[in-house]
Amino acid sequence: MNKTALDAIDRKILKYLIKNARMPFLEIARECGISGAAIHQRIRKLNESGVIMGSRLIVDPKMMGFDVCAHINIMLRDPQLLKQTVDHLKKITEIVECHFITGSSTILVKLYCIDNKHLMRTIFDGILRIPGVSATETNISLQEVFQRQVNIDFIEE
Repeated sequence: MNKTALDAIDRKILKYLIKNARMPFLEIARECGISGAAIHQRIRKLNESGVIMGSRLIVDPKMMGFDVCAHINIMLRDPQLLKQTVDHLKKITEIVECHFITGSSTILVKLYCIDNKHLMRTIFDGILRIPGVSATETNISLQEVFQRQVNIDFIEE
């Protein structure tokens, strides 16, 4: 995947959108000192190039009754089973993130469950029943301290 060159205005636009994806384009235009049409063009270009991958509403899982957040390391018997394992993991609706990782595990997933009983069912009746999964290691998050987007200040022009 090719990297997209971002100038100072692109980075400024992204900073506003990262902070508030619902910020009106005309307000961003005023803050950046350019026209509304230019903002629309730049945001369209950022979307088409894949820099912006969409916008989304963020809900608080705890407010919806998901009191358990866990990160699970998954070990596979054979790394060649990665694709089919990921296909199975996609069907487990509690899983919200999935990463192919280095280290003693092959896959790291993040999931939300209602309680520990729900977590146990998800692990034993879901993840551990996937062909090729040899073991898991679960870490329960006691509290999410913060969450943020990537810091674009490190990108050079």
